[in-house]
Amino acid sequence: MPITKPKSVKTTSAPKPKSATKVTQAIDPEESLARLCADGALDKKAENIVILDMREISSFTDFFVIVSGTSDPQLKAIASSIRGRVRDVTGQRPIAEDGFPGSHWVIIDYGSVIVHIFNNEKRDVYALESLWSDARRIEIA
Repeated sequence: MPITKPKSVKTTSAPKPKSATKVTQAIDPEESLARLCADGALDKKAENIVILDMREISSFTDFFVIVSGTSDPQLKAIASSIRGRVRDVTGQRPIAEDGFPGSHWVIIDYGSVIVHIFNNEKRDVYALESLWSDARRIEIA
């Protein structure tokens, strides 16, 4: 039997991975907690959610999570949702909590993360984002 030259076969290889041009930064536990608090607030339709990275400018906390609600019942629901979400996912309970919906400002303190839940008018009065304008803002996806 004569040996024949095989027909040319086009071979394909797996695509080469693209070079990593972006460095993916791992999220630390404190930032994860801040994002978890923001998610809990979103569950109750909180508005204007901002996470401030306070690590470079503050010695008392790592992150502020600042959110707004439009009514006292919504402020209460947002606070309850945040506490429940954090407890369910991490088992943590707040170190301290202050304010109540009728005061138009509720604070939930997890140590490394402090959550401020405002009605819109109180948020404008206290203007924490302006007061801590040197803090880096973290985008919420």
